[in-house]
Amino acid sequence: MPISAYAQDSLKPVSETELGPITISATRNKTEKDKSPRRITVIDRQQIEQQLATTNDPGQVLSNLIPSYSPSRQKLSNAGETLRGRDPQFLIDGVPQSNPLRDSSRDSYTIDMSMVERIEVIYGASAERGLGATGGIINFITRRPEGGEVNQHAGLSLTSDDDFRGDGLGYKADYRISGAKGDWDYLAAASWQERGAFYDGNGENIGVAYPGEIQDSDSYDILAKAGYWIDDDQQVQFSLNHFDLESDGDYVPVVTEGGRANGVPTTARKGDPLGDPGYNRVTTARVSYEHADWHGNSVDAQIYTQRFRAQFGTTTFFPYQVNGEEAFDQTRNESDKYGAQFSLNRQGMFDGFVDVATGFDLLQDETQQVLAQTGRTYVPETRFRSYAGFLQTDLHPFESLTLTGGVREERARLDVDDYATIDRSNIVNDAVEVGGGTPRYSETLYNAGLVYQATSWGQLYASYSEGFGMPDVGRALRGINKAGLDVDELIELTPIVTDTREIGTRLDWERYGLELSYYESNSDLGERLTERNGSFVGSREKTEIHGFEITGRAHVGDRHRFDLSYAQAEGESDTDGDGRVDTDLTGINIAPDTLTAGWSANWNPDFSSHIQAVHYFDRDVENEQLDFDGFTLVNASIGHALPVGRMSLGIDNLFDKDYFTYYSQAARISDEYYFKGRGRTFKLGYEVDF
Repeated sequence: MPISAYAQDSLKPVSETELGPITISATRNKTEKDKSPRRITVIDRQQIEQQLATTNDPGQVLSNLIPSYSPSRQKLSNAGETLRGRDPQFLIDGVPQSNPLRDSSRDSYTIDMSMVERIEVIYGASAERGLGATGGIINFITRRPEGGEVNQHAGLSLTSDDDFRGDGLGYKADYRISGAKGDWDYLAAASWQERGAFYDGNGENIGVAYPGEIQDSDSYDILAKAGYWIDDDQQVQFSLNHFDLESDGDYVPVVTEGGRANGVPTTARKGDPLGDPGYNRVTTARVSYEHADWHGNSVDAQIYTQRFRAQFGTTTFFPYQVNGEEAFDQTRNESDKYGAQFSLNRQGMFDGFVDVATGFDLLQDETQQVLAQTGRTYVPETRFRSYAGFLQTDLHPFESLTLTGGVREERARLDVDDYATIDRSNIVNDAVEVGGGTPRYSETLYNAGLVYQATSWGQLYASYSEGFGMPDVGRALRGINKAGLDVDELIELTPIVTDTREIGTRLDWERYGLELSYYESNSDLGERLTERNGSFVGSREKTEIHGFEITGRAHVGDRHRFDLSYAQAEGESDTDGDGRVDTDLTGINIAPDTLTAGWSANWNPDFSSHIQAVHYFDRDVENEQLDFDGFTLVNASIGHALPVGRMSLGIDNLFDKDYFTYYSQAARISDEYYFKGRGRTFKLGYEVDF
């Protein structure tokens, strides 16, 4: 008997027959959540809305809800926000959002959270969706058309710091319409948001960061879907999402030399920054086809494209030389992806003994990084082409035991033409000519696992899985300062293969649940970002990470739900090249030990509340300058149904804690990146369905 499911839109527990199994679309074999040999979290719309009642920062939503996800930087850049100490692969409806050839660390900011129905999280290295998932998969599932002919939703919200300053006010509006007519269903949604300046717990302006800001910015998102049902088993769907976030450019940083050593943060003041505003502009389009019963098989296929543009602000860190003179500039990442995915599933073969999934993936990624003001090439255009086939099987030798195993063959080629690096030095000319090349890679990736239903309420699972990723190719190519090299000779371009071993247990007593898991994540040739001369470069080193996660839930009556989670991780790398790990990984990789507690209550049909506390524990490493002083943050919200619509009031950082962010303390030693976290913030919202 499988572990019972839990209602996704109610505090009341229900039976499996009432809800049905939760199928994870990010997996290629349509794994049910409670039958997976790996840890999987499904964040439903109710949980997302509880977080959005207090914050619109997607990084904070993820860190509050996903054990082992790093604390939010509260910036447009999500560099240092890792899952189990490694990079997750972000997807929208299965379409890759990550740009591993030149990682701009903007891949969690490609969609507005109002467009998201649920979030699927697969922990640990994975080859399910190909390139990039060395830490796991985070799949945003977009809103789907609701039943009935026409359904509409509108929402408004106002955000403010606790002193209600004019420049600290933020606004958001969203609208959605969906329905069905004949064989067609459709959905159209739009959101617009204006963010004000951020203030810390002392009422001071939080500093602005060169890589990108979410404070003092505007954004909009447009989502459109149209689906045509060929018959009861077949559907073709077209979807398009465009997300645009751009800084208003009203502030400049105020940096105190030696401020980090003396506990003085970078702040901001009104001013005119150099150059043009930074932005994220991302368009994702897909056409999908599903057939529920093609000669006893289910078929899933999609083709997709993504156009990604990420512009960084102007920085004074590197005086890019032009004809021997200093010329400060700003960079822009430009990436265009085209891909296709095909899966064929057959379940219940040989009297229910075998389930099989097979298919193939195609991907082409063209990426470059340019200097926006002077029109020069910073990172040459790199063309990555890959094709892969996979086979996944599930065996059911007994009713209580499931064995899984799979293989994926990944073949890829990287094309780089001859190019010249730019002069980034104000002392000597460090520009060099570099020969191009066409490195080719072939990796065979395996996974295996088992799930044992020991009792009606207890389940054991274990798994081994491998993931495949590219190092930050652009960072390696632009950083070459030695003449006579060519691309084929660079070990920095060797792929990253990461394996994860995991054991765990799931316990479910209808109103109470507990999941415990322990994992080890190893890579013989991983990538660790290290700071050299003011910039990060990728050091190819052996890395080993291990940790455990505990999550629990309890329902008291039908109105109160309590959630508790604890995540702990440690990691080391081989810095001297002797084949043994010897140095602690810092906050750029490893999250601090984290304890999260939440209480959700439906007091009556019209009134609800939610309160959550997150405690980040102290963390010490060999380099004392990167030690972390932990802190506790509390957020709370209430909701009340009105005669028409629903009102909500949320408070982020309820007790106005004054603190430095985890990234500022533990990831890098820099006065320019030494930021406080956001102080107490109010959010008032109203929404109506009609």
